[in-house]
This record gives sequence, structure tokens and C-alpha cells, in this order.
Amino acid sequence: MNSIIRVVVIGLGVQGHKRQAVSGDAVVAVVDSVNPNADYKSITDVNLNDYDAALVCTPDEAKIELLTYLLGNGKHVLVEKPMLTETDEEIEMLRKLALEKEVVCYTAYNHRFEPHFVKMKELIESDQLGKIYSLRMFYGNGTARLVRNSAWRDQAAGVLPDLGSHLLDTLRFWLGDDLDIKFEIRSANCHENRSFDHVVIGSNDGPAVQLEMNMLSWRNHFTCDIYAEKGSAHIESLCKWGPSTFIHRTRVLPAGRPPEVSQTLVQPDPTWDAEYAHFIDLCDSRGQGNLSNDIWLNRTLRELAQQAGVEKILPEKP
Repeated sequence: MNSIIRVVVIGLGVQGHKRQAVSGDAVVAVVDSVNPNADYKSITDVNLNDYDAALVCTPDEAKIELLTYLLGNGKHVLVEKPMLTETDEEIEMLRKLALEKEVVCYTAYNHRFEPHFVKMKELIESDQLGKIYSLRMFYGNGTARLVRNSAWRDQAAGVLPDLGSHLLDTLRFWLGDDLDIKFEIRSANCHENRSFDHVVIGSNDGPAVQLEMNMLSWRNHFTCDIYAEKGSAHIESLCKWGPSTFIHRTRVLPAGRPPEVSQTLVQPDPTWDAEYAHFIDLCDSRGQGNLSNDIWLNRTLRELAQQAGVEKILPEKP
């Protein structure tokens, strides 16, 4: 049984409200510098004896200072993705600080708890697909105008770190933490925004991989297609945009129509509750966070941004 973990929510935007709802009675305070509904304007105003963990839902530029304060004071942290920094050393410093203080620093990638994503990981690891020849993912939403109208979001690399971080993390979730392939920019466009609102990246460094991220998809959508030696696997949509379908097709030799197994889910998004429960379990067991994953993601995203002609990956909040 989990011990009682008292949490503080920092940042009362869209993500902060979601985290507050999921953590329920465990929330002892809400911190936001501008929202009048918050209990405090600064985390330093909250008594350190009143909480055990923090859920950090702030813009990127505020995260390093906040996490340094929290981890340095022995507090567990769940921080919203992406954990972007201009250098690997900043994340490595946080990783070492968490180890020194024996606390968890966990970057939230809730799609790892999407039922069909878990199913895909299990299928790949079972070797029922055999050698993977190609993997293609598309992630699209219609947030271009919201980003353009923001006082600070329409800067730097745009959709590349925003949605690209999810796709790169998912790839690593499925293919393993030892994944070490190089990506290239295949298309980077600013159709409506100053920052990128449509990007395609790829790699032939192993399986042929193509990842497409788009803020101009007026209906939110996700697809994945994996073609492999013994068959193929496909995901259509996420639970939050349901219905969400998983299809596994088994290859027929020498040729022929493959038999398929299909599962369609129509249900509310289960990932927020599942991820929060995972975080609390890590806190209880003093388990490891996932900042090593962030170092790989940061390095990859920075290299891609530079390929696309963007020097800074972090937007600067006014």
C-alpha cells in the first residue's frame, strides 16, 4: 500500500489543473505567480515541512531553478515534459542531486501509459514481429493559432520539442533505452506560425523511422505503422481522442492476406491516473527517475533544431 505523499502543484495552467484533479486530497497547496486561485505565489513561501513532493507544471524556462530548489531540499518531483535545457550538464546536475538526496525526479511522458502503447511494447518484446524494417508515427493537433496568439510560446523550435519529444520518447519506450540512432530534418515548416508548426524527421540508422508532428491537424490524431519480418502492427488514435484501435497482422508466406487481431477501446484517457500512480510508487520505493532519458531527448532535439536553423530550443517567456 502506498504511503501518504503530500504534494504541491506548481503552475495552475491546463496541465496543473489536470495534475491537481488526479492527485485529489494529496494536494496540500497550489503555487502560481499570477493565478488568483493559487494558495501561494512562490514555492519558497510554502513551508518545507508541509509537503513531500511537487508536481511542476510551469513553462520550460522556470524548471531548472525550481527543480534545483525542490531536489536540494529533499522533495520528490514530477515535472511536465519536455525537460528542455541548453546543455546536457544542467540535467546531469539535477540527476546527481536527486541521487545525492535519495529522491525521485521523474519527467512525465504520459503516453507511455496509453493501453495500446503498452501493447505495442509487449508485442515488440515478444518477438512476434521479428526484425523491424520500418516504423512511422504521426502526431497532430490543431493548436497552431493558440500558439501564435500566446505571449511566449510561438518561438524557437515550436512543434519539434512540443510533440516531437513525445514521439522520440515513445520510440525509446518501444525499442529500448539503449536506442542510439541519429535523426535528420526532412521537412520543417512555418505555415501559420513564427516557430515550426509542421516538422518531419527521420532516420535510416537501423529501422527506417519517420516521425511527423503537426499543429495544423484540425482533428487531433495519432497513427503508427510498424512493418516487420513476421507481420505488422498499427495504432489508430489515442484513448483521449477515441475510439483507439490496435491491429496486429501476421505475415503469410510466400504471400497472401494476413490474418489480423484487432482491438478497439472507447474509454476516457487512463494515462494521467496511471502515470501518477507510477510516480507515487517510485517515491515509496525510492526508485530511480528518468533524467538519463531526458539527456538523450535534449541532445537529439537540440541537434535537430540546429539542423533546421534554430539556435535556441527554449522559448523565452517575457
